[in-house]
Amino acid sequence: MKKTKIPPMLADLVLMTLVTCDGILFEEAAACPSCGGELSGYDVKRKQFAVVMEQGKKRVISVRVRRLRCRDCRQITYAGQPFYPDTRIGSPIIDLCRTLGETMPYGRVASFLAETGVVVDRWSVRNYVRGKTLPVPAADMFGVRVPLSLVSLSTLAGTLPEGRRMDARAVLAACGHPSKITL
Repeated sequence: MKKTKIPPMLADLVLMTLVTCDGILFEEAAACPSCGGELSGYDVKRKQFAVVMEQGKKRVISVRVRRLRCRDCRQITYAGQPFYPDTRIGSPIIDLCRTLGETMPYGRVASFLAETGVVVDRWSVRNYVRGKTLPVPAADMFGVRVPLSLVSLSTLAGTLPEGRRMDARAVLAACGHPSKITL
């Protein structure tokens, strides 16, 4: 079987996009999902967004997510975040796994990601591809199907002024999670 060649521009784009997400704070939520009550700050958790290879070493890209407590029912909930339920990496990477998994076996998807600098093992790829979620909107880019969430996020990262962090609301909207931040 013919090996898929990875365009260097795509690899650079994916890596640059993920690295730009490092350290973003997601802190907004509309209301308690259980009772609709008012939320107040509780603490901030660091969550792994991605693992990338930079200069031969693994680097963990993490984001910070505020946890909030409902003033009425006292339940603790997370602010809007770019993660699918019950997953441990960011939704754009899962979207990329699922999109590539439409045309490649799981091991080849993991190898493709490794060549772009993203570390995801083939068993995790398998779980993400087989998960029960809606289809991922994608477009052909550099001869490869790329999820629109990653395209939107890379556009956002590419227009960012030097030394500035991306806005959490804009990241959620680019990743397809805007309903979590409706205030």
